[in-house]
Amino acid sequence: MGVLKRSTRNARWIERYCRVPEGRDVGRALKLRPFQRRILRLIYDNAAGTRTAIVSMGRKNGKTTLLACLLLLHLAGPEARPNAQLYSAAQSRDQAALLYGLAAKMVRLSPDLAGHVRARETAKQLLCPELGTVYRALSAEARTSYGISPTFVVHDELGQVRGPRSELYDALETAVGAHEEPLTVIISTQARRDEDLLSQLIDDAAAGHDPHTVLALWTADPELDPFGAKAMRQACPAYRDFLVAGQVRQLAERARRMPSREAAYRNLILNQRVADKAESWLTAALWRSAQADLDLAGYAGRPCWGGLDLSLTKDLTALVLAFEAGARRWDAFAWHWMPGDRVAEACETDGAPYDAWRREGFLRAPPGPVVDYARVARELAGLCELYRVREIAYDRHKVELLRHELDRIGQRVPLAPHGQGFAKSSETGMWMPGSIEETEAALLEGRLRVARNPLLTWCAGNAVCVPSSLEPADRRFDKRRATGRIDGAVALVQALGAATRLPRGPRKIRFERLAVA
Repeated sequence: MGVLKRSTRNARWIERYCRVPEGRDVGRALKLRPFQRRILRLIYDNAAGTRTAIVSMGRKNGKTTLLACLLLLHLAGPEARPNAQLYSAAQSRDQAALLYGLAAKMVRLSPDLAGHVRARETAKQLLCPELGTVYRALSAEARTSYGISPTFVVHDELGQVRGPRSELYDALETAVGAHEEPLTVIISTQARRDEDLLSQLIDDAAAGHDPHTVLALWTADPELDPFGAKAMRQACPAYRDFLVAGQVRQLAERARRMPSREAAYRNLILNQRVADKAESWLTAALWRSAQADLDLAGYAGRPCWGGLDLSLTKDLTALVLAFEAGARRWDAFAWHWMPGDRVAEACETDGAPYDAWRREGFLRAPPGPVVDYARVARELAGLCELYRVREIAYDRHKVELLRHELDRIGQRVPLAPHGQGFAKSSETGMWMPGSIEETEAALLEGRLRVARNPLLTWCAGNAVCVPSSLEPADRRFDKRRATGRIDGAVALVQALGAATRLPRGPRKIRFERLAVA
């Protein structure tokens, strides 16, 4: 028999010693798919010798599991070199821990590997004492990347790097240059912009300038229907295999019905470059499907949760209460306030019929040049007495004005701060991406009914989402890019965030008296 190719030898080793680390087949021998064998051939059968391998595909296609196999292959398998240092690099501690965790599980599940490889959980290290090899997970959040000398480096989800440079990437790539045959493996979904580091690396590899760099790229043709099966298959090599096709189609359908999800869907699932941009939050059809003729008089005994979006003294203030209407089902009602003396001017500046909404009872606009926070405080306290208000999520903007009025009239309300950006509230854990996600799920699944309110409809139609620079699936509202005021939409999302953050059932209600500091 002839000598086995490196890729064949390595594939056989992986399938003999590596186990499925989690999921329905956990503990079983790992079976490499054809696309995974193709990746091994690209890396290990390159006649010129591979210095850098770039692998890019949509999420949930087993990228991290394959990485764990490669790590073990170089730690204790036929690619291992005595006393070698191996590192994986990720942009966050959580991502770094994920790769380490999968590799450690594979070791524990394999009787052969468990006898030769040790895990140091606190240090996120794997060691093979017989060979003197050691692997460690690094993150961009830790300043520990200098003074090392790796022979094998993995860059996990490098597409999260914004801009053309990464200090951690540069440090590790400089360090591997001290060895004769180092190997760097980059496995990631694509970055969103052409100027980002991963995009530049992919473009250079695709141009074929360096025979020591190989590229395996699965991405959907931008000319295809992004919600069609053909696009999904192009970007997801595990489509209809361990990546459940029904789940991908569900994500596509959500993105079709929820415009603010489309950019993240195209980037994370179709593996396309999608530049940061603001996206309309809802389609008109989806919002119409949630509208209902509801009578507030019938909700006096039901528990509810609120969202309060406070305003500048001359702008719109909004409150939404979401009442329980069954298992994880909600009925929502909205209240809005505006200074009465501002209505005529705001009709022109905002292009909205505030005067009509005031006549129809959808806008509270008592006489005066500024928001009457005394009235808002009285009405808020009255609603808390009339209904079983468990919690009201509020933003911190202008809250001191409301605090003063609540303290002056001696009222207590169950308030809970709600983060407005990408950071969670340190007190409650509530944040805008999570609350937007909960609201969207309730809308898409038909679990949220909204009492007809043209002012709230206008706010929802104006709402625009922007993605996080680190995680495009996380989105928040951006009032600067909105087409009009969005206060009611913000209050609705905060109400659903409060309603869904805690287990249902009896619990102690924490009433907070807001005293002036």
